[in-house]
Amino acid sequence: MTAVRTPRVIFAVSAVLYLCVGVLLTAGRGYLGGDALSRVAATQSAILSRDPHLSAIGFVFTPLTSLAQLPFVAFAQWSAGITRWGLSGVLMTSLFMAGAVVMVWGIGGDRGAPQWLRIVITLVFALNPMVVFYGGNGMSEALFLFCLCWAARRLMRWVRTDGVHDLVATGIALGLGYLTRYDALAPAMGAAVLVFGLSYYRRRAAEHRFAGAAMDLVLVTAPVTLAFVVWAGTSWLITGQAFQQFTSQYGNSAILTQSGAGGPGNPIAAMQYSLGAMLILAPLLPLLVPITGALGIRRRDWQVAVPMLLFGSVLAFQMLSYAMGSTFAFLRFYIAAIPLTAILALLIAPAHGFPPTKRAGQYEDREPAAPLIATRSWRPLAGAALAAVLLIAGLPVTVLGMNNQLMAVQEYSLEAVLFPNPDNVSAKYNDEVRIAATFRTERRLAEYLDALDLPRGAVVMDTVYGFAVLVASEKPDRFVIPSDRDFVRVLNRPLDRGVKYILAVPNTGRGTSDAVNRRYPSMYENGAQIATLELEIPNDGAGQPDWRLYRVIGS
Repeated sequence: MTAVRTPRVIFAVSAVLYLCVGVLLTAGRGYLGGDALSRVAATQSAILSRDPHLSAIGFVFTPLTSLAQLPFVAFAQWSAGITRWGLSGVLMTSLFMAGAVVMVWGIGGDRGAPQWLRIVITLVFALNPMVVFYGGNGMSEALFLFCLCWAARRLMRWVRTDGVHDLVATGIALGLGYLTRYDALAPAMGAAVLVFGLSYYRRRAAEHRFAGAAMDLVLVTAPVTLAFVVWAGTSWLITGQAFQQFTSQYGNSAILTQSGAGGPGNPIAAMQYSLGAMLILAPLLPLLVPITGALGIRRRDWQVAVPMLLFGSVLAFQMLSYAMGSTFAFLRFYIAAIPLTAILALLIAPAHGFPPTKRAGQYEDREPAAPLIATRSWRPLAGAALAAVLLIAGLPVTVLGMNNQLMAVQEYSLEAVLFPNPDNVSAKYNDEVRIAATFRTERRLAEYLDALDLPRGAVVMDTVYGFAVLVASEKPDRFVIPSDRDFVRVLNRPLDRGVKYILAVPNTGRGTSDAVNRRYPSMYENGAQIATLELEIPNDGAGQPDWRLYRVIGS
């Protein structure tokens, strides 16, 4: 198989694997992630809602995960299952996670790693259960990992080639990473420190030492800076808030307050959880970091610093955020440990050859700077082989960790989804069944409203919880939602605007941010004197509210 064809085959096989797993979990078993569905709803609102416009994707979360789904969601007008089962998100994540697998394979090729080592490490990464799961569930992890792996590969190339193309590509990857997750600011800062420091060191004999290092710094940080400024500026111009993630009633800060979640309030407990999560996902990480670090110093191999800075900064950011109580105890937030371990295992073998480059720079490193110690020895290869074996042995640890209710609150219910057992009456299994049933009630509610054959704009609701109803409906333009530019006017005078029904949730917890509750605080309890109760819908999903459907008086 040719060198050009191999990555294509790896990409195709990986994408098909993740797509099949995603379709099985979603359309096959009805297991849907809330974050995944909310992004599908945002994309749907931009093109298929009652008031379609691009800014309907919202500004609370960065936009790339939603924008990447636009080509797929466009077909939902002919096949509602694309949004109902979150298949647009499944397609998106399967493609990008397959891209991350190709990047890991490519890093081994750029290093000149033995073929057997590249195959084993790539397979271990691609088949890691967390990678498989998040490669097919429509959430942001796949796209984020792709951007990180792409950035790591091109920055590792730059360390050897000093090529401007590699530096620019690194910056673009990090910029796209920021448009996927705010976490990308951490690896961007890590890359900036490495690029400026190494460039300054290389030019120690040059006359314009600082200017050259500063130019390299600009090249790698400009795309991230541009993404940051443009996204914040666009949000401010349209919504009046530059950083809705922190200031909006729908933002992460508000969700933490409303749900009473977040860090444990004890930095030691937070540290214990974070370290435990990383050990579940990458049991070999505490061994690989000092070994590869020592080998990098011995060989004077700066490439070792790249994955440690890029992926390590993401992990450090998550640890700090959780310790400060500004994020949740989610295992997926530490998923960067998986590609970090895979890349470090590849780095145990010494570099051979020279990575491909369009134009090498003045300070290219054609040969390893260290003498030929161990470059032809069996010891580094034996160490790499041992690391590969231990990586394989660590996969069951990840499987067991994903089934732990305390450590993996978003993943442990997979047991009930993949291996249903009606005879199991344990409390843990009952919780798993309820989580697996999440959004089933919202789908039934959407079916009920579709059967009424209502006109356009007949139902008012907020998408705090209503996003799952919206994506399950065959006619999303029947709903008036906050992204509609006339939402406030319709909410203020629903009868005059042709509204027939209002969907309400309890005015507690996250329901306090619901726009209907903010305008009519007693809507859920008594219809706020503008509507009468038509239907009450108890919810059988975990963390989801009981719905009430009110008919507007006079409609």
